[in-house]
Formats: sequence, C-alpha cells, structure tokens
Amino acid sequence: MPARIKGPREFQQRFGVSEQTLERLVVYESLLKQWQKKINLVAPSTLDDIWHRHFADSAQLLALAPRSAHKWVDLGSGAGFPGLVLAIMRTGRGSESDQEPHVLIESDQRKAAFLGEIARKTSVAVDIAISRIELSSTQGRYTSVDVVSARALAPLDRLIGLAKPMFGPETVGLFSKGRDVALEIEAARSRWSFTCELVESLTEPEARIAVVTSPEARSEG
Repeated sequence: MPARIKGPREFQQRFGVSEQTLERLVVYESLLKQWQKKINLVAPSTLDDIWHRHFADSAQLLALAPRSAHKWVDLGSGAGFPGLVLAIMRTGRGSESDQEPHVLIESDQRKAAFLGEIARKTSVAVDIAISRIELSSTQGRYTSVDVVSARALAPLDRLIGLAKPMFGPETVGLFSKGRDVALEIEAARSRWSFTCELVESLTEPEARIAVVTSPEARSEG
C-alpha cells in the first residue's frame, strides 16, 4: 500500500502531473473548503485529507481509461469526484486537446453550482448536466461514450442499469467500490451479463475499482 498523499507535491510525484494541473487542484482544494462551510460537499472528517481521500482516489482512474478516450460521462458527480478531478488532469494532456468536455451529471443544483465555480476558476471545459441520471432525456443525450465513471453512487446492479444506455461496444465503466464489491457483483449478475475486472485501489486497502465492459440485460426465464 503506497504512503498517504498528504499534499500537492506528493500528489505530483505520484501521478506525474504538470505544474499547471497542480495549480488547478490547489484552487479546487481552497474552493472546496470554502463551499463546505455553506453546503455539505464531502464528509467533514475528510477535509484535512483531500489530496489522498478525494484527489488521489479520483486520479487513479485515469490510468484505467483508454488513452484515446474523448467522450467521458461522470454519474452523480457531487463535489466532482472522480469526474472533475479527471477533467482537470486530462486538460493537462496536450496530446488530448481534441477531446470533448467531460460531462458531469449532478441533479443537486447547489452542487452543480459548485462544479461550475471550480470549472470557471480553473479554466477547465466541462458540460454540467443538472438532471437526474435515470431520465430518458438525460440518457438519450449521451450514447456510445468512451468512459462512464462513478464513485459512491449506487450498488453495482443499479449502477449498471443507469449507465447501460450510455454504453457502446467499446465503452469502459470505471466504478469505485468498497469492501462489499464481490457481493455487489454477485447480485448484479442476476440481472446483467457483463465483464468485470477488479483493480486494487491505490488509496484504500479494501476498496476496488470495478472495470466493467459489455453489460447486457439477462433475459427473464
């Protein structure tokens, strides 16, 4: 288990980000702490551990995504983890200048306002969709994307159901899960056929990232 990432420089050493990316994340940290006083964005106990619990936990997903990915949708973005952190990191990749803005789907208007503030202050292009994920009008806007991500949103069974309309043949789902992921996979397989690789988390010993591909609903009977 790697050592805890306690601040910007340790994050930079671990993930190899540019100075500009690091500066954007420093702005993010400052604004998160300011807004937390007004709305509940993260668990208060994690405010002094943002670089490890939130930034690094989000950043680790980037290595699991196809390098060529340009259409990325994040479900239930909340305070921006993992979607907005990944958008900031990908903005720092000069070779990916033609990528589409990350889509951040968040139904809570106050949290969406926070995401918009971070995007403005860091000059990162994102598409913030203030809508419920399960609405057909939302799902119909984002089809055959390259990557769908989510953290702490729903059990895998429901998560696949929410994400399925966005999947194409090559879509990769990156879902951060906790210690009960094996039970979630077992439950999901009663309704869905899918391929799932579990990757050990770099930030939490018992956490895993479920890399999901090719989900299909099982026929009844």
